[in-house]
Amino acid sequence: MIANKTYKFRIYPTKEQETLIAKTIGCSRYVFNHFLGQWNDTYKETGKGLTYNSCSAELTKLKKELVWLKEVDSIALQSSVKNLADSYSRFFKKQNNAPRFKSKKNPVQSYTTKETNGNIAVVGNKMKLPKLGLVRFAKSRKVHGHVLKATVRRTPSGKYFVSILAEVEIQAMEKTELSIGIDLGITDFAIFSNGSKIGNHKFTAKMEKKLKSEQRKLSRRALHAKKNGINLLDAKNYQKQKRKVARLHERVMNQRDDFLNKLSTEIIKNHDLICIETLNTKGMLRNHKLAKSISDVSWSAFVSKLEYKATWYGKTIMKVSKWFPSSQICSDCGHQDCKKSLAIREWTCPICRQHHDRDLNASKNILAEGLRILSLA
Repeated sequence: MIANKTYKFRIYPTKEQETLIAKTIGCSRYVFNHFLGQWNDTYKETGKGLTYNSCSAELTKLKKELVWLKEVDSIALQSSVKNLADSYSRFFKKQNNAPRFKSKKNPVQSYTTKETNGNIAVVGNKMKLPKLGLVRFAKSRKVHGHVLKATVRRTPSGKYFVSILAEVEIQAMEKTELSIGIDLGITDFAIFSNGSKIGNHKFTAKMEKKLKSEQRKLSRRALHAKKNGINLLDAKNYQKQKRKVARLHERVMNQRDDFLNKLSTEIIKNHDLICIETLNTKGMLRNHKLAKSISDVSWSAFVSKLEYKATWYGKTIMKVSKWFPSSQICSDCGHQDCKKSLAIREWTCPICRQHHDRDLNASKNILAEGLRILSLA
């Protein structure tokens, strides 16, 4: 099948290229905010917003007035206008909230540019990007397919990355004729219906002590700067510590993402049908005792990875309703017991006397329910 695939690489721009990246990010942000303001004003006055075509035409006039807009990639500026128009389109379809003004204080700063006439390409150990020219990058893998666009990002830790979106042909994986049910948890990250379990690595919890120490130091440096009347953007010690804290958060994020990618790929590779429970993560996060642990395990990100990889490789994801009492039903005889609190981790069926591990029993029931739903489809 033909699918869009993203390749992410770290880039190492020169000082001149860093300056141009900063200018492009700033100009893209200015254009987005400029037309967002116009769009809102027009809507208040006439009850109708602007269009991408009208904003694009206006951008040409704006570049004549503000000469510094011509210093950066013109396609990146057009992409800002297109992103604004798409945001409003999704807003009116009730798919997201209304677009908001962008701030230079946002943790991640980026701009997007499109491929035209081979202006985005890999040349040896360097990446060719519009206006920037050849940029050294960490070539961890080959870029396949037709390149569509590139997004250049500057992270809070001061690192630079480029994400290349390419249109590629993906081959379906071989069929295994195997099905599996997955129950997601906190003590164990995933419990499979075949009896195996994947432990919870607790990436944030392991780094928590170090993070607290460094964040306290960041707060002290912020107070010191304010006492001396120094703007935080100009406080060198504060900015240095801020990057240090950002690197710690980045390390946790990378560890979690690597774990989720490897696990989801392994599951997709070895099974044709994956049955999983629909999770009300937002509702669960209201439980203050479990909120931090639930955020750390990233169930939603894991399910998203399973879904798009299943689509790519010709596998099936079957979602079971969140109201299905997977923990209350005996997977041997089908007897549904009274509702059990989360504190009860093991129980014995009063009918068939089968002793159950709560999570393993739930994963078996999720598999059975998924197969039942599939048979009705």
